[in-house]
Amino acid sequence: MGSCLPRHRGQEFIKFLNQLEKEVPEEFDVHLILDHYSTHKSAAVQGWLKPRKRRRFHFHFTPTNSSWLNQIERWFGWITDKMIRRGSFHSVDELERAIYQWLATWNDKPKPFVWKTTADVILDKIRRCKELSGTAH
Repeated sequence: MGSCLPRHRGQEFIKFLNQLEKEVPEEFDVHLILDHYSTHKSAAVQGWLKPRKRRRFHFHFTPTNSSWLNQIERWFGWITDKMIRRGSFHSVDELERAIYQWLATWNDKPKPFVWKTTADVILDKIRRCKELSGTAH
């Protein structure tokens, strides 16, 4: 599910949350992986979450400076490389239609992102980087 909006503020995020609330059947919990952008933590968003019926919405925030953990960023990189950079769009509306078409096609045949590296390998790389930079933590 996606939404193209002209700005990225709390009120636009709430529009997206309302869309999710309508489209996701009530028997399912909704887990959102979010960055630490203030939009996702605004008072308006916190107020939106308060009603009992919205307890099925769960926000999970990626650690600061760890965008490489966020698989949705990889997905955005993919849509950028495979569709946006290869396309020619004469208007924002045309670009938005192409994005929505990409979403529909993706949902017909989704391809999950799978970690191929173990946690031990990642942690070892972090340890080596810290040693090279001279920081202990």
